[in-house]
Amino acid sequence: MNTQLSLSSIQSLIDGNVSDPGSLLGRHSVDYRGTQATAIRMYEPEAQSIWVVDSSNGLRRPMRRLHPEGVFEAIFDETPESNYKVEMIDKQGKTIETTDPYATPSLLTDFDRYLIGEGRHHGLYERLGAQLRTVNGVEGVNFAVWAPNARAIQVVGDFNSWDGRQHGARRLPNLGIWELFIPGAKPGQRYKFRVLSEAGQWMDKCDPLAFASELPPLTANIISDINSYAWSDNEWMQERTEFDPMHAPMNVYEVHLGSWQKGPGRKHGWLDYRDLARRLSDYCHRMNFTHVELMPISEHPFTGSWGYQSVGYFAPTSRHGNPEDFMFFVDHLHQNGIGVLIDWVPAHFPKDDHGLRRFDGSALYEHADPRQGEHPDWGTMIFNFGRNEVKNFLIANALFWLDKYHIDGLRVDAVASMLYLDYSREDGEWVPNRYGGRENLESIDFLREFNDAVHENHPGVVTAAEESTAWPGVSKPTSEGGLGFTYKWNMGWMNDTLRYMRNEPIHRQYHQNELTFSLIYAFTENFMLPLSHDEVVHGKGSLISQMPGDMWQKFANLRLLYTYMWTHPGKKLLFMGGELAQWNEWNEDDGPQWQLLDFATHRGVQQLVSDLNKLVIDNPALHHLDFGHEGFEWVDCQNAQDSTLVYLRKGMPGSPPMLICSNFTPVVRENYPIGVPESGFWKEVFNSDSEAYGGSNVGNYPGKHSRGIGHHGRPDSIAVTLPPLGTTILRLEQ
Repeated sequence: MNTQLSLSSIQSLIDGNVSDPGSLLGRHSVDYRGTQATAIRMYEPEAQSIWVVDSSNGLRRPMRRLHPEGVFEAIFDETPESNYKVEMIDKQGKTIETTDPYATPSLLTDFDRYLIGEGRHHGLYERLGAQLRTVNGVEGVNFAVWAPNARAIQVVGDFNSWDGRQHGARRLPNLGIWELFIPGAKPGQRYKFRVLSEAGQWMDKCDPLAFASELPPLTANIISDINSYAWSDNEWMQERTEFDPMHAPMNVYEVHLGSWQKGPGRKHGWLDYRDLARRLSDYCHRMNFTHVELMPISEHPFTGSWGYQSVGYFAPTSRHGNPEDFMFFVDHLHQNGIGVLIDWVPAHFPKDDHGLRRFDGSALYEHADPRQGEHPDWGTMIFNFGRNEVKNFLIANALFWLDKYHIDGLRVDAVASMLYLDYSREDGEWVPNRYGGRENLESIDFLREFNDAVHENHPGVVTAAEESTAWPGVSKPTSEGGLGFTYKWNMGWMNDTLRYMRNEPIHRQYHQNELTFSLIYAFTENFMLPLSHDEVVHGKGSLISQMPGDMWQKFANLRLLYTYMWTHPGKKLLFMGGELAQWNEWNEDDGPQWQLLDFATHRGVQQLVSDLNKLVIDNPALHHLDFGHEGFEWVDCQNAQDSTLVYLRKGMPGSPPMLICSNFTPVVRENYPIGVPESGFWKEVFNSDSEAYGGSNVGNYPGKHSRGIGHHGRPDSIAVTLPPLGTTILRLEQ
C-alpha cells in the first residue's frame, strides 16, 4: 500500500484507542514518491466507497480502502481547497454528500480562546456543548467539551450507532478542550461524551453544557435548537430594564412544578410546561402574585432531590417537556405580567457517574481533597471556586438562563455553605484559607463576580441569597465590599416569627421580643421574608398544623401570621399550598390539597392571601420603602402583657401612611387607644378577622376619626377595636 499510515495506527483507529485521531485522519501533508503531497483520510465503517470532491474545480477522486473495517485514504499531488467535500455511498447504496469532520476548522476564535483561558467567557454556552452548525452547506453539530486530563474523547450518539471510533474529538492546544464537527448530526438525536481517563478507563459522560436530556432515569443528552423560538415578550423585557427592585412590590409564589398540579394519564401526573404556563399564570393573576419562583428546573436524575442535585445545568428538566416548551412557559407568564425566578444551585452537585464528578478521571469541577470537595450533609460534591474554568462554567450558566430563557431572577441556594470552609464540619475536617481563617475566599470572589456579571449584563434582573448567618453586606454592592445580591432571605425573621406563633397565646407575653427583634436589623440588608418549602418538610408539618389552639384559633393564627408578614418591611415569598392552609406536609409526590377549597375556612385563607398581595401592590406604604427605616415606625411594641403590636408603614412623600394594629391573643380589645401622626379619618382597609376570610368580623369598619387626644407621643389618636388573633389595617384618608 502506498500509505504512510502504519498498521498499528490503522489498528488503533479500528480499536478506538487512539488518543489523537486528528493526527491520523483528515488532511495531512505527506512525502509521496519523493514529492510533497496531501493525504486525506477518513474512518467510515458504514461506507462502501468514498469520493473526495475538490471545491476549486469540481474534480472527484476516489478514496482507497486501506482496511476492510472502513479506513479510507486519497493522496493528491496538488493540495485541494480546504473546504473540500466528500461523497459517500453507504452500505445500503445511499449517496450522502458530507464534509470531513477533521477538515472543519474550530468554532473557537482566538478571542474565544483568550477569554476561556482567562476564565471570563460569559458566552461559553454558545461555543461548548453541542452547537448546530453549517459547514460548506452541510448541516451538522459542533461538539466541544473541557476535559484537560483526558487521554481521549469520543462523541457517541444516534448519529454513529453509539460507536465513537469514527468520531474521536481533537484536542485544542493549551485549553484542555476537545472539539469535533459531526456532519449529519441533527436536533433530536441523543449523544454523550465517551472519555478515556489517564488511568485508561472509558466513561460515558453527559455533556456539561447540554441543552436537553432524556427523561430520567435515562441519561443521554439530546441535540437541541434553542435559538429558533419566536419570543413574544418584548414589552416585558423592555420594561424589565427599568425595573426598580428596591421600590417595586414583589409578592413571590414559590412552586415545585412537578407537584403544583397533576394531570391524569401522564407519567407521575407531571404536566407539561405549556399546560403549566396557562394554569399558573391564571392562578397568579387571581392571587395577585407578581412573580413565581421555581424550585430548580435544571435536569436532575433523582426526583426526590426536588432539583437541588443537578446534573444538567444548562437543560430544563425533560419531566415537563423540551427547551422550547419551557421558553413558552416563561414567555406566557411574561405576557400575562408575571415574572419568573428560578432556584440556582452553584454550591454543590451530585455524585452520579454520568455527571460532573471526576469528569475526565480527575477532580475537575470539584476539589480533590474531600475536606474541601465533599459536602457532609448532602453527600454531594463542592465546586472548586478557585479554578477559573469552574467559575466560568457557573457564571456562564447563570447568564444562560437570563439570556436564552428570559429568566427574571436567580435565588441562590445554600449560600451559607459556600461562605464558610467549616460549614457542618468538625475540627480537623476542613482546610483553613491562606490566612488561617474559615472564610471561603474563592467562593466569596465567585459570588461577587457572579452578581456583577448578572447586573451588568441584564439590568432589572434580581438575585437573592439564601444565607442563614450574620455575614455582613450580602445585599450590598460589590463596590462597597458586599457580595452584590439584590436581596437576602431573612431566615432570622422566619425562625423567630414561627417560634413565636407556635406558642399558646397565653404564653406569648413572655416572647414579645421574638417579634420585635427583627426590626433591630431589618434595614441592614435588602431582606425578603420567606415562608418557603423548607418550613413545611422533614417533619415540621404544614404551617397551619404548626399553629396552636383549636380549629378556629389555628385558622385565625395563620391569617394573623400572613398579615404580619405582608405588612412587615421586606419583599414576600410564600410556598405553594400555604395559601390554602393545607394540612399535609409537602412532599414531591403530593402537591397542594386543592380539594380543601371545598371548605369556606380554606377558601377564606386563600382570599386573604390574594387580598394581602393586592394591598401591597396598591399601597406604596407597604412596598416603596421596604429597605429603609423611613418606611417604618413603631407606635407601640412594648405592650407584651396584651401581646399587641402597632406600627406605621410609610411610602414616598405624598402617599398615605398605613397603621397596622395586631392582637396576638384571642381576647377582643375594645376602645384600644392608638396614637396617630396626623388628624383625620383613618379608613379600615383590611381586617384579617373579616368573615370573608373565615373570621368573627370584629373590627372598625368603615374606620375611625381621630379624637384630638394625644397618645403614644403623637399629637392625636384613635380608639380601635382589636380583633381576636387578628390585625386591622387603617389608612389615612386625605
